[in-house]
Amino acid sequence: MSCANLTMWVSSKSSLSDTSSLSFCSSLNPFQLPTHCSTPNNPSRSSSVTPIQCGLRELRSRIDSVKNTQKITEAMKLVAAAKVRRAQEAVVNGRPFSETLVEVLYNINEQLQTEDIDVPLTNVRPVKKVALVVVTGDRGLCGGFNNNIIKKAEARIAELKELGLEYTVISVGKKGNSYFIRRPYIPVDRFLEGSNLPTAKEAQAIADDVFSLFISEEVDKVELLYTKFVSLVKSDPVIHTLLPLSPKGEICDVNGICVDAAEDEFFRLTTKEGKLTVERDVVRTQTADFSPILQFEQDPVQILDALLPLYLNSQILKALQESLASELANRMSAMSNATDNAVELKKNLSIIYNRQRQAKITGEILEIVAGADALV
Repeated sequence: MSCANLTMWVSSKSSLSDTSSLSFCSSLNPFQLPTHCSTPNNPSRSSSVTPIQCGLRELRSRIDSVKNTQKITEAMKLVAAAKVRRAQEAVVNGRPFSETLVEVLYNINEQLQTEDIDVPLTNVRPVKKVALVVVTGDRGLCGGFNNNIIKKAEARIAELKELGLEYTVISVGKKGNSYFIRRPYIPVDRFLEGSNLPTAKEAQAIADDVFSLFISEEVDKVELLYTKFVSLVKSDPVIHTLLPLSPKGEICDVNGICVDAAEDEFFRLTTKEGKLTVERDVVRTQTADFSPILQFEQDPVQILDALLPLYLNSQILKALQESLASELANRMSAMSNATDNAVELKKNLSIIYNRQRQAKITGEILEIVAGADALV
């Protein structure tokens, strides 16, 4: 029986590719999708069902390639799971320091309101130009992580244009750099590349650029756009005002809403019955309260000069850590979905392969029987 006369059907998941269905035809390259495949005119069939017309050799090659893809995605999932654990611990452990530092600066600022001291980073002046620090990832294969933060930046730029305000962008991360380089109409002050492990030195380079722009009054407001890590399955792109210093002692977004959660969901990656599982704990962030009669021995100007650069560095470092943790969590989720899709595709292809092999054997038996009857 000829393979061309056999038509098998398989339902493919919509998440396997960007198209609504997958079609496989006979080809020398098992990874190449066909450009012309015949589809039967049967209205009773679903649009997600496509015909597969190919030989046994091509099916075996395709099954082997799917198995190899499954091994790769499974390995990438495990690597991302190992890295996200360390990144998550860095995020949770660093939040109390950054929040307490903001509280200290707020209390110092409150007590210096009666004194004639000029604090440049707390001066609120009429906004004419805004600097946007956009933090993206350096790699892909992480779902919609990079697209979501870039869309957030584009939406904010559109809002600033409607308000008639000027803007400039400080891009951090290779994906954001490549995006803004291809769009020369967006003014970019500086391109910076991230790293696999954010450090204080990397945050200091961004803080120095932001500090010089704000002190020289080239910009009147600095906003930080990054992806806030919520859990292994959820991350939210947020915008918060970095400069001038928040008068409420909180890290707030452009609408005045605090973006730091009072409770963090801490996830522990474990194995159960040979599979990767997640256990959930709740960690409450503790911040110290300061007395209103607190007195300082040093000159207030010296204290602020020492704390304000530390404030910028800590907030930017926290944003880089949260962005990295969100990227790794999104990559782990994306590779998990890819692995599940590969398992499902391998199962469907194996069914088709067994059916074609059985049909071929049955055809050969019928030919032998027919030949034996003709000899009688």
